[in-house]
Amino acid sequence: MKPNIGITDKNLKESCNLLNNCLADAHILYFKLRKYHWNLKGDNFMELHKVFEKQYEILQNAIDEIAERVSQLGGVAIGTTSEFAKNSSLKEQPGKNPENNLDMVKELLEDHETIIKNLRQGVDDADEKLSDQGTADFLTGLMESHEKMAWILRRYFK
Repeated sequence: MKPNIGITDKNLKESCNLLNNCLADAHILYFKLRKYHWNLKGDNFMELHKVFEKQYEILQNAIDEIAERVSQLGGVAIGTTSEFAKNSSLKEQPGKNPENNLDMVKELLEDHETIIKNLRQGVDDADEKLSDQGTADFLTGLMESHEKMAWILRRYFK
């Protein structure tokens, strides 16, 4: 049964597309955090190991919430690595790791900032173009979470 929540079918579909793009970004960043968590070495190993672990745990919860929001709006959440790669604005570098821990932090920070910019636009689109204030509010919460994670990573730089 389709949701009857005061949003047109067209706008519900667009909200689901927007959310699936967020889901893709969250997965790609989650994969990177796990990869870097496993491959840290040298200075700040244990500290960054814990920071990356905390962030991928936050993303793991967010991923479930994003997928559930898609379902709440009557859509189908994407769920394959090829769909994540196709729909994400983040880029992976298979077979490569940054040279050092700070390069990992920098790359993760840049990814968070890309997601924040996308979410900021998504908040505006959901509210103004799609009349979906619930999704706008949901995306605002995700944005605030990424802003905090980015702030933590940014503190490693002077």
